[in-house]
Amino acid sequence: MNTIEAITEILKREGVQYLPCFPTTPVIEAAALGGIRPIICRQERVGVGIADGLSRVSNGDHMGVFAMQYGPGAENAYPGIATSFSDSVPILLLPLGHPRDRAGVAPHYNSLKGYADITKAVEQVNVADRTSDIMRRAFAGLRQGRGGPMAVEIPADVALEEVSEESFYYAPSRPTVSQGNPADVEAAAKALCAAQYPVIMAGQGVLYAKATDELLELAELLQVPVCSTLLGKSAFSEIHPLALGSTGPTISGHAYHFIRRSDLICGIGTSFTKHGMVMNIPPGKTLIQATNDASDINKDYNVDLPIVGDAKLVLRQLIEACQAIVGNSRKDDQSTAKEVQSEREGWLSQWRAKLTDSSTPMTPYRVIWDFMHTIPPEDAIVTHDSGSPRDQLTPFYQSNGPRTYLGWGKSHGLGTGLGLTMGAKLAAPEKVCVNFMGDAAFGMVGLDFETAVRSNIPIITVVLNNSTMAVETRQMTDSHALYGTRDLGGNYADLGKAMGGYAERITDPNQISAAFTRARKVTEEEGKAVLLEFITNEEVEFSHRRPF
Repeated sequence: MNTIEAITEILKREGVQYLPCFPTTPVIEAAALGGIRPIICRQERVGVGIADGLSRVSNGDHMGVFAMQYGPGAENAYPGIATSFSDSVPILLLPLGHPRDRAGVAPHYNSLKGYADITKAVEQVNVADRTSDIMRRAFAGLRQGRGGPMAVEIPADVALEEVSEESFYYAPSRPTVSQGNPADVEAAAKALCAAQYPVIMAGQGVLYAKATDELLELAELLQVPVCSTLLGKSAFSEIHPLALGSTGPTISGHAYHFIRRSDLICGIGTSFTKHGMVMNIPPGKTLIQATNDASDINKDYNVDLPIVGDAKLVLRQLIEACQAIVGNSRKDDQSTAKEVQSEREGWLSQWRAKLTDSSTPMTPYRVIWDFMHTIPPEDAIVTHDSGSPRDQLTPFYQSNGPRTYLGWGKSHGLGTGLGLTMGAKLAAPEKVCVNFMGDAAFGMVGLDFETAVRSNIPIITVVLNNSTMAVETRQMTDSHALYGTRDLGGNYADLGKAMGGYAERITDPNQISAAFTRARKVTEEEGKAVLLEFITNEEVEFSHRRPF
């Protein structure tokens, strides 16, 4: 077999079923002949997003892989890879490389240099007989420690070279995980049990470690309220009585109340990153941080009680240590749960008018509210795009079950949600997979809705069309008066139909729920991708935006 055929065999042994890709690269043909289904996208960034969504929803059990040609293909994939890197998502990248006699000659793009800052590691198959070793290192890197992209560049001439039989000996590697230092766990448990107003903050490390049951057990043992990072949203069921929802650029009223008052925040599976699409932790809190990456400790905050270890194992250690301190004495105390409910109801009462507003053009909050009450959160996988759709959706939408929501945003390129949703649907075809995007995001990647149509990936794309740029560009008022710089236009439902999908344009807020019901029926019974365009107002109010 040649190098490309060897790589295809390795992908099959690793359980890879789909190959998001963009021509031209011989990997596509070899994968198709080998039984791996190519998903050819319109642009590389979306293809990387599809691989990203596959890895997230499968929790890294089945790695997302993206293949592209050398030069412009590798260049165009860069922003998608940067997003996956910033969100620590394990995906494998297979860029074709220039033939060795052209490599390194200006101005040819070099993936080894270009990807160095946005991958955990990048390596080149410079000799065909090294294919097994290089691919083993790549998949091992995807499984070990902090997640993130791994890249293997395949020079076009090496791709077709023969791999000797004795050099091909590939077997998938197994991940290793570690407990926390018992002394560190004991110190954290004592502080957690002694705190008067503790809050647990769950990151996506809880999801990758499959530790949602342990997180629930610890929260109920101590009756401690739980919030999540944006990346960790859905690690703790948000319909649970102790749930505060996710934190990010905007947060719920009850999350604001409990986090502001807290004397201790216990972060599990989170990097405690400051700035970006995260909530900054207010000063004066005792911090516990459990992470599988020691470089997270004391990165942006002074961490009082650090623990380095796998989230599932550390949570089990904390449960046992806390039981030794307080037993089960707190499990039946419902006072915190009642306070969470009271604060939530008080916050919702302030927003009820917007959430149920029947005026036109409709507010996006009415779209979100009716959607949440039409499609049960446990049946769905929901994601957002950056900007206003993210900041409007995350405080109000209640996820219910691991990976029923894909939060993202440390590197917030418009249009990321569309690829993520397609990958989510491939990984979990039984789910109703929905992405919320604005008209500006549609302008970036909207033609890849045709990828979903052509590839028979029945997702629901929601376009919140307010016919203008996002609120972040309101400072453009003067130039807008002269040149109309913030005006956007288009009938996106017509575009969806022209691309072969099912599409509706909804202007009446009283038809929101019915539209979502029809959309779900079309995806499930006809297997078609759906685009719903809602004509909304230019909403400028947000729940506790940048609160700390």
